[in-house]
Amino acid sequence: MQPTVYPDWKTSVIFAPDGPRPHILLENTQVKVVLVGLEAGQELPPHPQTLAIYHFLQGTGWMIVDDERYPISAGTTIITPNGSKRGIEAETRLAFLATRMSEAE
Repeated sequence: MQPTVYPDWKTSVIFAPDGPRPHILLENTQVKVVLVGLEAGQELPPHPQTLAIYHFLQGTGWMIVDDERYPISAGTTIITPNGSKRGIEAETRLAFLATRMSEAE
């Protein structure tokens, strides 16, 4: 398998006025990797999910994990445990990379 290279995430992120449109970078039975753009004021409501890693590339806002609010900005990385509820609120235009592990069978 050859590597997939994204030289500049800014050319792949999608910002849409009607809500998030995740760009799937990789998806298989083990992992899903998405690049997500949120406009200021947009959010992803809290929802349960498997183990995931979020790395914020641009903007500011809040990540909610099991009812706890964490400030986020460019450079922040948050690792969320399996089964936790998480959501994101964008204060400014926000971009992040999320890697979600699949549940073990």
